[in-house]
Amino acid sequence: MRKEALKVFQVAAVFIGTIVGAGLASGKEITQFFTSYGYKSFIGIIFCGLFYIAMCSIMAKISIKFNLNSYGEVINVVSPNFLGKITGVITTLYLISSASIILAGSGALLHQFFGIPKILGTLIMATAALLALTRETSGLIEVNSFIVPSLILVISTILILYLVFYKDVVTIPHLKSLGAQKSNWWLSTILYSGYNILCCSGVLVPLSTEMKKTKTMILGISLGAIGLTLLCMAINLMLMLNQPYIYQYEIPLLYITNRFGRVLQIVLLCIIWLEMFSTEVSDVFSISKTIDKVLKIKYDTAIFLVIGLAILVSQIGFTNLISTLYPMFGVLSLIFISQCIYFYVRKMR
Repeated sequence: MRKEALKVFQVAAVFIGTIVGAGLASGKEITQFFTSYGYKSFIGIIFCGLFYIAMCSIMAKISIKFNLNSYGEVINVVSPNFLGKITGVITTLYLISSASIILAGSGALLHQFFGIPKILGTLIMATAALLALTRETSGLIEVNSFIVPSLILVISTILILYLVFYKDVVTIPHLKSLGAQKSNWWLSTILYSGYNILCCSGVLVPLSTEMKKTKTMILGISLGAIGLTLLCMAINLMLMLNQPYIYQYEIPLLYITNRFGRVLQIVLLCIIWLEMFSTEVSDVFSISKTIDKVLKIKYDTAIFLVIGLAILVSQIGFTNLISTLYPMFGVLSLIFISQCIYFYVRKMR
């Protein structure tokens, strides 16, 4: 029983860690996709959590039944046509671009705060990622089992401090009185959740096959989705109460923690770096698993090839590619989800 509970926790931690990147931990993603839509953003976050549970459970069931080990394989199963191939290629390009941006970001962050050369900061992240990646799924679980509780602890601390010192403004009437900067919150919610589901497929698919039990995966996904929903609602609450100032900052949560002292700011920056690290590990893991299955290049070799390519791209500035791929990736993710639902209803019910 205890062993099974541990596995459920591990799945939940990997699920949260895969979706939470530096963008979410910094508050930037929540600001863009939810906060700017006013109080209805809370409805969007709840819908997002329910959508994660439904879609990721379907993906886990497909993975276990067909013994799949990469996002490339699950795409081929649910979409064995030209569109599936395009989805696979765009997903790979997107993940490589994402991995290279994280390496460049690590270099910039460590350079800014510690004065070390940017290339050294990039190599520190790359080396740490390789050490975790050599342990395959175990490394992924170990990384997220440490980072995710740390993230929850830090965000909870910031929220508690905010509620203690600013409890007078934390009321439903006040939240409703804050105007929305944008409309069509439901469209933003669908795009955001769809994008994250396709992104995390590269981790969830091999994890499902390794865990083997559908019940363990569904419980872990559900626990992870609930935890992620509460985390997002806490961040969204603080961001909403700090409008319009948050729109001026690249790291909106850093602006909020500024009033609680330098130490908490440094801790938050450490968490953001760790989330960058977690995303780097997830991205490279996903690509390497697909390369292993599609190109027959061993996983242990593939991780070095992918990290090497990501370092190269991070230095020569091709990372703007991600802004071109992002809209295409968003549309493809919605098509992929529709195909998953169709496949599940037709072939597995």
